[in-house]
Amino acid sequence: MGLNDSSPGAMRNGRGLSDQWAESVMVRPRTTERHITVHKRLVLGFALSILTLIIVTAVAVVLSVRYEECGARDGGPEVGTRGSGGSARLNGSRDRTGDRGDEEMQPWRTSRLPGTLRPRHYDLRLAVYMDNFTFSGDISIEIECVNATRFIVLHADRLEVVRVSVTAEGSGRLANKPGGGVMRIHRHFAFPLNLMYVVVLHRELKPMRLYRLNISFDAAIEDELLGFFRSSYTLQRERRYLAVTQFSPIHARKAFPCFDEPIYKATFSLTLRHDPQYLSLSNMPVESSVLSEEDGWVTNHFSRTPRMSTYYLAWAVCNFTYKETQTDSGVTIRLYARPDAISSGAGDYALHITKRLLGFYQDYFQVQYSLPKLDLLAVPKHPYAAMENWGLNVFVEQKILLDAEVSSSSYQMELTMVVVHEICHQWFGDLVTPVWWEDVWLKEGFAHFFEYVGTDFLFPKWNMEKQRFLTDVLHEVMLLDGLSSSHPISQDVQQATDIDRVFDWIAYKKGAALIRMLANVMGQPLFQKGLNDYLLSHMYSNAARDDLWKKLTQAMRSEGRDIDIGEMMDRWTLQMGYPVITISKNQTKQLPMHYITVSQQHFLYGQDTRHNNHSLQWQVPLTVVVGNASMVSREQLIWINNKTETHRIDTMHGNTWLLGNINQTGYFRVNYDLQNWRLLIQQLHSNPQMISVGNRAGLIDDAFNLARAGYLPQNIPLLLIGYLPEESSFLPWHAASRVLYQLDKLLDRTDEYNLFSDYVLKQVASRYHQMGWPNPGSGNEGNVLQASYQTEELQRELIMLACSFGNKQCHRQAVAYISDWISSNKNRIPPNIRDIVYCTGVSLMDEDVWEFIWMKFHSSGAVSEKKILLEALTCSDNTFLLNRLLNLSLTSDLVPEQDVIDVIIHVCRNPQGRELAWKYFREKWDILNARYGEALFMNSRLIGGVTEFLNTEKELNELKEFIQTSGVGAGPALPRALEIVEGNVRWHRLHRRHFYQWLRKPQASAFNG
Repeated sequence: MGLNDSSPGAMRNGRGLSDQWAESVMVRPRTTERHITVHKRLVLGFALSILTLIIVTAVAVVLSVRYEECGARDGGPEVGTRGSGGSARLNGSRDRTGDRGDEEMQPWRTSRLPGTLRPRHYDLRLAVYMDNFTFSGDISIEIECVNATRFIVLHADRLEVVRVSVTAEGSGRLANKPGGGVMRIHRHFAFPLNLMYVVVLHRELKPMRLYRLNISFDAAIEDELLGFFRSSYTLQRERRYLAVTQFSPIHARKAFPCFDEPIYKATFSLTLRHDPQYLSLSNMPVESSVLSEEDGWVTNHFSRTPRMSTYYLAWAVCNFTYKETQTDSGVTIRLYARPDAISSGAGDYALHITKRLLGFYQDYFQVQYSLPKLDLLAVPKHPYAAMENWGLNVFVEQKILLDAEVSSSSYQMELTMVVVHEICHQWFGDLVTPVWWEDVWLKEGFAHFFEYVGTDFLFPKWNMEKQRFLTDVLHEVMLLDGLSSSHPISQDVQQATDIDRVFDWIAYKKGAALIRMLANVMGQPLFQKGLNDYLLSHMYSNAARDDLWKKLTQAMRSEGRDIDIGEMMDRWTLQMGYPVITISKNQTKQLPMHYITVSQQHFLYGQDTRHNNHSLQWQVPLTVVVGNASMVSREQLIWINNKTETHRIDTMHGNTWLLGNINQTGYFRVNYDLQNWRLLIQQLHSNPQMISVGNRAGLIDDAFNLARAGYLPQNIPLLLIGYLPEESSFLPWHAASRVLYQLDKLLDRTDEYNLFSDYVLKQVASRYHQMGWPNPGSGNEGNVLQASYQTEELQRELIMLACSFGNKQCHRQAVAYISDWISSNKNRIPPNIRDIVYCTGVSLMDEDVWEFIWMKFHSSGAVSEKKILLEALTCSDNTFLLNRLLNLSLTSDLVPEQDVIDVIIHVCRNPQGRELAWKYFREKWDILNARYGEALFMNSRLIGGVTEFLNTEKELNELKEFIQTSGVGAGPALPRALEIVEGNVRWHRLHRRHFYQWLRKPQASAFNG
C-alpha cells in the first residue's frame, strides 16, 4: 500500500504543475479581441507544454511500474510502502543516473545480508497482549555505515510493518562531523523469499557515519515452537498461558526486524509492557519497573546487554514463581517454573548444580561469567531440550524438573547433562560465537564434550568422560558418520533453509569426539591454556575454526611441541566420515616379527559405495599396546599420515596380542588380522581385566560394526560377546546392549528369531541372576547421587536385556510388580527400573493394564514419570490400542506436542507396531511436516526414528515412493533414511543366512566358520 509523503516536492510532478497552469488560465478576465488572439496563442503554447509534460509523465510512470514489478517479483506484495514512488523518482534529475545502477543490484535478492551496514545497538520496546496473543513493537536500531549505500536490508518475517523512518545521528560520532536529520525514504517493502525487509533511501548513507532506523510493527504470538510463541499449563483446573522466545538459529526476525546473522553482534535495551498479572524476564535484570496509572499495566525496562548475536536475545511473559541462590562471586541464579513445581522442590536440584557449574567453568576457562544474573526457565513445551540464551536459559520441563521420589538415575543423569551443556554455552556460544553456521560445532561440539567433563566435576564416581562418552557419543555418531550420506562437520551453508540442517548429531557428537581426541593429543594443561587464550581473544565477538586452531597451536609451541593443529584437524573437519585403521602383524619374511603394517581406509557401511572413494586420508594419532595373559606394555603413539605404513613395535612377539586406540580416545575404528582377533577374544575369555574397560567396550562396538559393514566375518562379534558372563563392569554390557539392540530390530520379524534371542539370553543369564533386582520401594536409595551408580546401572542393563529378550523369570517379576501396583494402588516399583517394568507389563498383560497406565499418565504430576508412562503405552502387542494412541497423540491435546514424535518413534520400535506406525507416518506426513518441519532437528529425529528399522524389500520400495511423492522439504533426513534401509535390506540378503547358520552350530564358542 502507498504512503502519503508530506515533503514539499510531493506536488511537483506533472499532474500538479499542469493543474497550476490550468488554474492560471481559467482565472484570467476577458480582454479586447487583440488580447484574445494573443491569449489563444498562449493557450496553444500552454496546451503543447501540457501535452509534452503528460507524455513525459506517462513514460516515467510506465518505467516506474516496470521497476516496481521487478523489485517485488518473488517477494510477494509490498508491505507498508511509504510515499509516492513515482513522485519520489521524478523529484530532481541529479540523482536519477546513479540510482538506476544501485537499484538493479538489488542486494535483498542474495541469501546473506550485504555487509554495507553494521548494527551497534537495538532499543526494542514491546507491548504484549496475552488476551489475544498479539504484540506490538517499536525498534530503534543504531547502525554504522561501512560502505556507501541507499539500501537498508535487514531481516523480518511475519511482521506487519506500520511505520519506518531513518535519521542521521546528529553528532556524527565516527567521523566527528556535524549533521543529522531525517533521511528521505524512497520506499520500503518486504521480500519474503529471503525473509528480508528493505528500506530504499533517496540518498546514500555515508561510510563511517551513524544512523538510526526506526520501525513500528505488529505481530502474532504464534502457536508454534519458534520465534515468540505461546504455551499453556493447567494449575488447579485453570488453564494458564505464557509466552516465550526461541530465536536460534534464524527466528529472531519473527519477533522484531533485525540483522539476524551471528556476525552482527550488538547491544540490546529491551522494554516489555504487559498485564500486571504476569511477570517478564529477559537476558538482563530489570533496571526499572513502572506501573501505569491509566490502565494499570506494568512496563519493565531491562538493563543493556553486552554485545551479542540476535539469536541469543530472549524474553518471556509468564505467571511463574521462582527459587534463587547466589554464587560466591555475586551472580544471582533463579529457577522459574509453574508455581506447583516450585513449591514441590522440583527445581531445587538444577538450581544447586547450576551454582556449582558456574564456579567450575570459571575455574576451568579462567574467564568470569559475564552477566549479573542467570535465570533458568522451565516451560511446558519447547522445540529442543533447552536453549542457552545468555542470562535466560530456557528448558523444556522434562529436562530440568526433578522429582527425586520417582525419577530414575538415568533420568537424573540426562537432566544433569542438559544443564551442564547449557551452562557451558555461556562461554562457548554466548561469549564467543561462531562467525557463521558452517562452524556451529564450535559451540555445540564443545558444549557436548563438556557435558561429560562437567558432570565428572559434579559426580567424579560416574566417570562419564572415560566411559559413558564412548557408548553415548562416540559409538552413536559413528553409526551416522559411516554412511555415504554423511557430511563434513564444517559444511557450506548459503540459504536460510540450509541452516537448520547443521544442527545434527554430526555437529554435536562428532564435534565432541574430535575435541576429546584433540584434548588427549595435547594433554590437559595445554588444552586448557589454548581454550583460555581463545576465549579471551574473541570474547564479545565471533570466531571461526581457524581462530581456534591458531590458539591451540600456539599453546603447543609454547611447550616446544611443533604440531600444526590446523593442518591436522582440517582433515577431520573438512572431510566427511572417519577411517578404519587396519593393523596387521608382519606375516612376511622381509621384515622381523616386531613390525606391523598399518593402513587407513574410509569406513563405509555400504560396500557398493566403498570402492568409489579412495582419496580421503587423515592424520591419525594411533595409540597401541601389546600384551598377553600376564603383562600389558606401555602405550605408544604412532602418527599415521599415509594410506599404508610400517612401524616397529619392540615388545611384540608371536604370542602377544596388539590393541589399538587405547581407551578409544581417537575418532576411528580399528580392525586386525584374524589371528590377532583370536588372541584378543582368548584374552577376554580368560581374563578380561587385562584389557581396559573402555577398550572392552570399544572392541564390542568395533567388531559388530565391522562385521555389519562386511570388513569382518559375522561370527567374530558373536564369539567376542561370549565372554560377557565374565564381565562385571557396566560399560561393556552397555556397549553390547546397544549393538544387540540394533541386531534385534533387524531380526525381530524373522522366522528364526528365537535362535538369536536364545543366544543373547545365554550370555545374560548368569550375571542377571547374580545381580538380581533392586529392593522394592527403594526410592532415594537408587538415586544417582549414591556411590553405587555403576552397580545400579549394570543391574538395570541386565534386567532390560533379560526382559527384552524373553527371560521368563524377568517377565514374572515385572508382571508381579504391575499387579501389586494395581491391587494396592501403591507404586512399589524402584524408580531406576520403572520404565522396563511398565513396558514389560503392558506388552504381556491385558487391555485393562494399558488403560491403568493411560489413567496414571494423565493423573501424574511428575514430568519424569509422565514420560515413561507414555512410552510404556507404546509397548502393547494390541495394534488397536497402538492405533488409538497414535490418533490421540496427534489429534488431541492429551499428549504434549513435543511428545508426539516420541510416541510415533516408540510404536515403530515395537515389532507389532512397526508396520502400523510406518503407515501412519506416511498418511499424516503433511500434518507432521506442517507442525515440525521448520524445526528441522525434530523432523529429522522423527524421520530417522520411524525408518531406521525398516528392513524388507517392500518397505524399501514404500520409502522410495514416499520420497518421490512427499519428500520435499525434509532436508537430508530422507536420503540418510534411504541409505540406512538399503543397508538393512542388503544385510539380510548378504549375511542373515550365514548369521543363523553359525548360531545353529552346537558349539558356538569354537573359533571357526
